[in-house]
Amino acid sequence: MIELYGADYSVYVRSARMALIEKGIAYELVPIDVFAPGGPPESYLELQPFGKIPTLKHGDFTLFETAAILRYIDEAFDGPPLQPASPQPRARMAQLLSILDNYAYKTLVWDIFVERVSKPSGGAPADEVKIASALGRARTIVETLEALVTEGPFLMGDQITLADCHAAPMLALFELSEEGLLLLRSAPKLSSWLQMFKERDSFRKTGLSG
Repeated sequence: MIELYGADYSVYVRSARMALIEKGIAYELVPIDVFAPGGPPESYLELQPFGKIPTLKHGDFTLFETAAILRYIDEAFDGPPLQPASPQPRARMAQLLSILDNYAYKTLVWDIFVERVSKPSGGAPADEVKIASALGRARTIVETLEALVTEGPFLMGDQITLADCHAAPMLALFELSEEGLLLLRSAPKLSSWLQMFKERDSFRKTGLSG
């Protein structure tokens, strides 16, 4: 049994959960709330000294950092491959993962979704300056991803990859903001992919109510 430590609200935990489901791997989600008073428990910091989520345990093997976890899920278990076999598509997948981690996560999730949707839902005002300053970066991110989407149902064509599992949680939150919805409408390939991917079992089963 795989143990995945994290919280269902985390896009990174959701990415790993979706990859596990796409591979057909049984797992247990062990709840860890990094926003709890005092932070995560000491027992978790023994597994992940930086206090981030997720962390994966497979027997006596412990692994943290989502990109490493995603690759381990694909390479250590039987099931449909989630990485291209040839070098150029595999490099393109790695590029997409890097774009999502280095540019998309903070801008789309924290600077726009959290400010426009999450904070107001809890009664706090949105930081309009932060949102406005993030829109240029968000537009660049969306345009770049749109340019990298290839012909086919998935981001990289006919094969589902780790890039799909990583992008869907971030872009689904971004789409919930009015700014995100408008920007995604200007990216027809990316928007069409997202609507399709939200119908997959891996996405449905890992939502906050899933």
